[in-house]
Amino acid sequence: MCGIVGYVGEKEANDILISGLEKLEYRGYDSAGVAVISNNKININKKKGRVENLKSLPQLSGTIGISHTRWSTHGAPSDRNAHPFTDQQNQFAVVHNGIIENYLELKEELRKEGIEFSSDTDSEVIVHLVSKNYQETQNLQDAVLKTIKKLQGAYAFCIIKDDQAEIIGARNGSPLVIGLGNPKKQSFLGAKGSTFERKENFFASDVSAIIEYTRDVIYLNDFQIARITTDNVEVFNFQGDEEPLDVREVNWTLEKAQKQGYKHFMLKEIFEQPEVVKETLKVPINVISNLKPFSRIIVVACGTASYASLVGKYIIEEIAKIPVIYEIASEFRYKEPLLNKEDLVIVISQSGETADTLAAVRLAKEKGAKTLGIINVVDSTIAREVDERIYTRAGPEIGVASTKAFISQLIIMYKLAFHLAGKEFQIKDLEEKIKQVLAKHEEIKQLAQKYYLYQNFLYIGRNRNFPLALEGALKLKEISYIHAEAYPAGELKHGPIALVSEEMPTLAICPKDSVYAKTFSNIEEIKAREGKMITIATEGDEEIKKVSNDIIYIPKVDEIFYPLLCTIPLQLFAYYIADMKECDVDKPRNLAKSVTCE
Repeated sequence: MCGIVGYVGEKEANDILISGLEKLEYRGYDSAGVAVISNNKININKKKGRVENLKSLPQLSGTIGISHTRWSTHGAPSDRNAHPFTDQQNQFAVVHNGIIENYLELKEELRKEGIEFSSDTDSEVIVHLVSKNYQETQNLQDAVLKTIKKLQGAYAFCIIKDDQAEIIGARNGSPLVIGLGNPKKQSFLGAKGSTFERKENFFASDVSAIIEYTRDVIYLNDFQIARITTDNVEVFNFQGDEEPLDVREVNWTLEKAQKQGYKHFMLKEIFEQPEVVKETLKVPINVISNLKPFSRIIVVACGTASYASLVGKYIIEEIAKIPVIYEIASEFRYKEPLLNKEDLVIVISQSGETADTLAAVRLAKEKGAKTLGIINVVDSTIAREVDERIYTRAGPEIGVASTKAFISQLIIMYKLAFHLAGKEFQIKDLEEKIKQVLAKHEEIKQLAQKYYLYQNFLYIGRNRNFPLALEGALKLKEISYIHAEAYPAGELKHGPIALVSEEMPTLAICPKDSVYAKTFSNIEEIKAREGKMITIATEGDEEIKKVSNDIIYIPKVDEIFYPLLCTIPLQLFAYYIADMKECDVDKPRNLAKSVTCE
């Protein structure tokens, strides 16, 4: 996780770096820091907590700097564990995203050489190694190349030296992008050391940090380092060989990443879903033809994306009659999956940078399987490494808890299912029906007012509604810190019903579908034990009132499409509860938007 921003140019760096960090806080917000070079001296501000805390510190002067917002892995959130870190002579400063797996071994080696450490982190070893290697090489780039040979694990880092007008960045397993200061694009065709009209360049973990300044970027690949100055960009592999610059243009603007009057990004993104559905329905999926033939499908993802893939499993098997295996990426990568060239592995990731999902892609390709990525972020690492890709067109999603990306992933899975079955995907007035559900937001807010003080919830559903129960429970846990457990409704009698009481409400997903009667029966079992029932049901269902304390009605659709409507009330219910509890909805504790390390 963690967020990195680097700037070298002619402007004061401090404000640019802090502004960039604010746009990356979804990657971590345990601490933040800035290092700026001024008169051949590295000056640092860093502090536990949010990026906002840096603004209370004296502004650092200088036109070259690096910055960091932290999601803690090694070492508790504190001032001393905040990045950037310097060597003992304060000549070098580093910011790092990822995990150095062999840091204890490296730390012990450096201690024997008299190095004293100022933090409990794994990251600090990088700057001490670079400092040590610089004594031999007398060249920052060469010192970095020598250092990375000793590092094990995933990382992206940027490093500066006090008397040099350059930043060196390196990537292996964690994202790092270069932002170009108004390039003369024609000069980039096979270019080496190209020149720029505007003298400034950037590093960042994510485009969102620098979209205000440039839309021309280079996405570093694994095993690449880059050197940026005010008027030059060079990219090299880990062997030190220079490589061509692959310049891409970002297709969205800063406005898309702003709240636009909403209290939270999450609420804005929930209400953007009609437009997201409209755009995602336009997405062509003909690339699937390039992956045939295949006899079965394996869907692999993490978190919210994994629940979209589980819905996809139900839908593809039902519509296309193709067997689908559901896998959680963090487990898949450490087993010996039985894969071959007749298998299609579909991975789903909003960011396209999820470490476990990326590892799953690489494992699948190693085993000879075909790979398809369903991704939101264009030109992300997973998008570049899969055999084929489909972009969801959800636009930038800033809130840590995924909402609009989820519904766009569902749409793509539906489109795939129908395409594989040789059928036309049609759902009448889907955009309008989602708007109808969103129009119930005040009603759902009142419901949240009734339940926000409860400490435990049970979520249930059957068939294709069970993954939605998982997603609904996850949303509540993520942003309100309320314990919520999701179960297939038919499994209640196998244990979870023991939890049912007046103090543990149950939310049941029970539209008028083929398993309605069975789910209704499970609701009756809960009511018989004095459990409080919140039910998502189809408009016109009067019978459900007999067993429900509260009901959220959704419009009627063909039963296979109910997941597309049921997800909206789940999102709104979680949002309003979290807001009433005064939780930080967009930046829930301990979480980060993009999980780029294990």
